[in-house]
Amino acid sequence: MNLSRRQLLALTSAGIAMGQASKLAAATKAAEQTGLKSAYKDNFLIGAALNATIASGADERLNTLIAKEFNSITPENCMKWGVLRDAQGQWNWKDADAFVAFGTKHNLHMVGHTLVWHSQIHDEVFKNADGSYISKAALQKKMEEHITTLAGRYKGKLAAWDVVNEAVGDDLKMRDSHWYKIMGDDFIYNAFTLANEVDPKAHLMYNDYNIERTGKREATVEMIERLQKRGMPIHGLGIQGHLGIDTPPIAEIEKSIIAFAKLGLRVHFTELDVDVLPSVWELPVAEVSTRFEYKPERDPYTKGLPQEMQDKLAKRYEDLFKLFIKHSDKIDRATFWGVSDDASWLNGFPIPGRTNYPLLFDRKLQPKDAYFRLLDLKR
Repeated sequence: MNLSRRQLLALTSAGIAMGQASKLAAATKAAEQTGLKSAYKDNFLIGAALNATIASGADERLNTLIAKEFNSITPENCMKWGVLRDAQGQWNWKDADAFVAFGTKHNLHMVGHTLVWHSQIHDEVFKNADGSYISKAALQKKMEEHITTLAGRYKGKLAAWDVVNEAVGDDLKMRDSHWYKIMGDDFIYNAFTLANEVDPKAHLMYNDYNIERTGKREATVEMIERLQKRGMPIHGLGIQGHLGIDTPPIAEIEKSIIAFAKLGLRVHFTELDVDVLPSVWELPVAEVSTRFEYKPERDPYTKGLPQEMQDKLAKRYEDLFKLFIKHSDKIDRATFWGVSDDASWLNGFPIPGRTNYPLLFDRKLQPKDAYFRLLDLKR
């Protein structure tokens, strides 16, 4: 039988014959046992970002869910410079080691996130005690020490790295970060070169948000081409995929898949989620420092997501994965930024305290309509 979930439910409610009911029960059981990673095994990896609590492995329900549904994991925060190291540069490996141990135990493809980023990093990395910038040579030395230590510790265990994160600004120019002010393009080129030297077998990616949109897509292509001409070792392009319920259009996302593949890069959707809440500021941004004031009208679904919006979310994910399947020759991975709605960063971004529903599993770890739509695509 090749039935969708809705068809299965319809047949059940219709009171079909005993023999057909037996077949239906078998088909339903098979559907329940098929996770996303199995359904898409011939297309691309299905991943999830894990926070430190999940990666500790303490919740057996989550462990079982992850093992069934996902074959790739990314650490949400524990490998970022400012989380892994204090302002004096001392390392705390507890959560990062736990993440790697979790992935190793469950035989999961692991992505390191991230080696070089302008955010979640201490100002002391870039500045002297008087507030002035350190020299380019001094920052290069710090970068070398950081990447050598971090990428070296997990060499042969992590399959891929987000080497540089979000180097292009929302003004479509190079982001005016501390990294860029001190080192210019060299901070990107040197980071990739060093990561490749430390772990030559790792798949190295550039990762950014809004690059599935006109403008930032072209600015990113120009940057990558400029650095490729210098011989920078880059293998993949991470489209974060923090998307709205209506925007950007599927056609725009497709343009980016094609554009980045033309650079000779494998395409990854690295931080996928769909924001169902009102974006009253008309600002499609994933810059983590962005904040807006809480107002009740900006948080309309505190008691649950209405079926109308569930349907809209399911359709959005269905359209996205139809596109991904179409271009699966170019795409290596689709990673969701979280496992279930309760742990999503979008509950607090860009307005703290809201109730969002951006993922495939609800707050009770139950699959949503969107989840079944993705399974139905592969039946």
